Amino acid sequence: MLDNTDTAENLLEVNNIEVIYNHVILVLKGVSLSVPKGGITALLGGNGAGKTTTLKAISNLLHSERGEVTKGSITYRGNSISDLNPSTLVKSGVIQVMEGRHCFEHLTIEENLMTGAYTRSQGRAAVAQDLEMVYEYFPRLRERRKSQAGYTSGGEQQMCAIGRAIMSRPETVLLDEPSMGLAPQLVEEIFGIVKDLNEKEGVSFLLAEQNTNVALRYAHYGYILESGRVVLDGPAAELRENPDVKEFYLGMSDEGRKSFRDVRSYRRRKRWLS
Repeated sequence: MLDNTDTAENLLEVNNIEVIYNHVILVLKGVSLSVPKGGITALLGGNGAGKTTTLKAISNLLHSERGEVTKGSITYRGNSISDLNPSTLVKSGVIQVMEGRHCFEHLTIEENLMTGAYTRSQGRAAVAQDLEMVYEYFPRLRERRKSQAGYTSGGEQQMCAIGRAIMSRPETVLLDEPSMGLAPQLVEEIFGIVKDLNEKEGVSFLLAEQNTNVALRYAHYGYILESGRVVLDGPAAELRENPDVKEFYLGMSDEGRKSFRDVRSYRRRKRWLS
């Protein structure tokens, strides 16, 4: 199993970044993380913890929301990517799948998938081959390929968004909240496909996810964010067994299951952030 130590080549390095919105609102406070080649890295935490902001800082999508990285550095394969526009970043092998799917509703599923190949320079045969590959991973998209995306289910739109990203032949995918709004069975299906893409196609993933339980079963390494800071990180197998993670994110403790309201206590702040 991969981890984020020196034994694996790190593709993406985020080093001590701070992000400010509207010149005054400090959202990320010294966040550092790495994504190894061929790994699935989970960025975990509750709503508002800073997960999406971290992904947008990496993919250079902050400026449209009046946000900017004011400290620290972000490198990919040892080169700074802070000044690259998003389309150039895609050509470099990094693409983000946005929270909420964001399919082109008026286009068919297949037309949506084909937009993912827009930046590629290979010929039609290579693109057609990759489209077939996407359909093999997402057989439901093959069935719905002529349907307008806006009339498909949330799960199908999430599959379409991931498939569209894969059509760009990325080396690394930034995947934001893939489980949001989906039934548990669909969540397992999508995470299973992410695992297959990682193992069979060699795609590295940095996935931001509130569903800690599912994410830690599929990821190799995890970082937990709270209030814009990394408060805990480690191999996923170790995080799953960590008493604090069990109590505060998996809803379990030595005394049994606790409610979310019960576990959001001062003890957590004192234990992790003091």
